[in-house]
Amino acid sequence: MEQITSRKNHAAAYLRALGAEPKARREAGAFLCDGETTLRDALAAGAEITLVLWAGEPSAALPDTVEQYQCSPELLQYVSPLKNSPGPVFAVKMPQRTETPVKNAIVLENVQDPGNVGTVLRTANAMGAGAVLLVGACADLYSPKTVRASMGAIFRQNVVLTDLDGLKNYVNRNSLPLYGAALSARAADLRETNVKNAAVAVGSEGRGLSPELLALCQGEVIIPMEPCAESLNAAVAASIILWEMRR
Repeated sequence: MEQITSRKNHAAAYLRALGAEPKARREAGAFLCDGETTLRDALAAGAEITLVLWAGEPSAALPDTVEQYQCSPELLQYVSPLKNSPGPVFAVKMPQRTETPVKNAIVLENVQDPGNVGTVLRTANAMGAGAVLLVGACADLYSPKTVRASMGAIFRQNVVLTDLDGLKNYVNRNSLPLYGAALSARAADLRETNVKNAAVAVGSEGRGLSPELLALCQGEVIIPMEPCAESLNAAVAASIILWEMRR
């Protein structure tokens, strides 16, 4: 296996760009991952791994089609967006997503924190959600922070990137009633609304759902809280709703 030492090496430069630049990810149709656990998750899910950079000896057998290199820990730290990464750092092709019928879905609108988006992917996968729909200006699905927060769910969870028109068509095609999580007087208690076979939308913590999305909803739901509590973190709210769907 070739040992690389220069930051200008094509493999090092390519991986660093994937981790730092959304444009580079879009142009390459690939994203950056980090760590042995994530590598095992990718392999188990059948993800298409194209390039791996190891700090030291490889710890996993990979297909012959995967381009592999070794480097010093210092060069790995330059490439990885993760502080004190033990590696490996590797590139994965973005999957070609095909639509399949679903029985429920969680919708995120304008949730810009990648940690929140990744956490929702992780929870949705754990709760068996049919799909996660990202609407509007959500965090980049393939940013390193989103990928890390998903804890491998990025390889397993059905995700749809869409806009409001696409959301409307999607729920109609799947015969899903759409509810919006909202702090309003007309919102029904989540526990008293049947969301098992529905889509429920959650907005950003600061602004909530847009009036345009709420206009698509057949109803609004609220998570019951103590009167002194103003709102919940978007990922926490989505997780509670996903549990209620499961229950």
